[in-house]
Amino acid sequence: MKNKIKIVIASLACAGLFLCSQNVYASRAQGTDLSRYQGYTAVKGQASDEFAISQIGGINTGGIYTQATYQSQVATGIAQGLRMHTYIWYQVSSDKQAAKQCMDYFLPRVQTPKRSIVALDYEDGASCDQSANTDAILYGMNRIKQAGYTPVYYSYKPYTLAHVDYKRILAEFPNSLWIAAYKDYKITTTPDYAYFPTMDGVAQWQFTSMYRSGGLDGNVDLLGITQNGYRKGDAAKPVSKPSAVKQGIKADNTPKTDIKAGYTVKVNFSASKWASGQYIPSWVHGKAYRVQQVSGDRVLLAGIMSWINRADVEILQTSAQAKQTSGSTYTVQSGDSWWSIATRHGMSMYTLAARNGKTIYSMLHPGDKLAISGQMLRTYTVRRGDTLSSIASRLGVSVSSLASRNHISNINWIYPGQRLTI
Repeated sequence: MKNKIKIVIASLACAGLFLCSQNVYASRAQGTDLSRYQGYTAVKGQASDEFAISQIGGINTGGIYTQATYQSQVATGIAQGLRMHTYIWYQVSSDKQAAKQCMDYFLPRVQTPKRSIVALDYEDGASCDQSANTDAILYGMNRIKQAGYTPVYYSYKPYTLAHVDYKRILAEFPNSLWIAAYKDYKITTTPDYAYFPTMDGVAQWQFTSMYRSGGLDGNVDLLGITQNGYRKGDAAKPVSKPSAVKQGIKADNTPKTDIKAGYTVKVNFSASKWASGQYIPSWVHGKAYRVQQVSGDRVLLAGIMSWINRADVEILQTSAQAKQTSGSTYTVQSGDSWWSIATRHGMSMYTLAARNGKTIYSMLHPGDKLAISGQMLRTYTVRRGDTLSSIASRLGVSVSSLASRNHISNINWIYPGQRLTI
């Protein structure tokens, strides 16, 4: 995927990818970005994907929120050989105090390696003061750099031009832009460079929100930035090993002969037939399943109740790791509240308390186990005064994923009573 090539001005002027004639290492690696709506395991859009960027959480008008899926996505991504990175929903407007609160909370909790990407998702809530917005962004990027990670700014080109002085960002952090621009909302597996969002400093391009059927963001790494944090771009050789990375490496190094009930495995894209000899449907490829039973060289996949040969699956989690992220229970941590736990799992704090026979005024103690079910909001009914961006920020998702999931071509047109899939 990475070749040393001679780049000349004439050949690149139309694409706008580089600014001068020089020898560079050009990358065309592709990968996904993930949030809780992809579940507890990292998702590939294609077998050839090399990286994924997982949301750790973020800040919006309701305050700090986290993503319960983040750690296991990082771990299972590493287990699949993906270079894993992190992004933060950064709805701070021009408020440096909110920016500080966000950075203070999330930077100590990053589970991807040092020097990996930590991107700020700035696509909603900007103030009318472009300079102050940019100050808040640069504050966050500088904090990311000081913490030892690669700072990246994510947004759309029109939003950026309207609200941010991106030239100031590039003056401090050259080639640090991750820009979204889609040709359309049809399934797109490779970027069409005729629709490249031509602007200086684009290191990564989110070229589709329909990387596969059902919706998934697809990205192309133009400059090799997703290799940061990994020696020679190898996911098995991170420059540091937070606990999630260690879990992923352990799963990756576990021999398939050890697979037993309770393991989480992925059906390889190359798998063609079930153990019975019948052909495997294409929608099964790349999906994760819990192992229900093992018999010789065959494993039974829960949910679809099909037997498959061990050789045709990849271990994502051992049974002990899978139990930790099963989502049936949650162990209270120091600093947790009914609100923070409920928000993390996509429910109201009243529902969470009632499910556990308590009220929101009941005391929580580290080590308490809470029953969790129905973890993710599935639908949202549009109310008068809602906009797609306000709904997205309230739910901690991107406007693009909300639009693509609901086949909305004009993000400025929704109506009261409309039911959105989340």
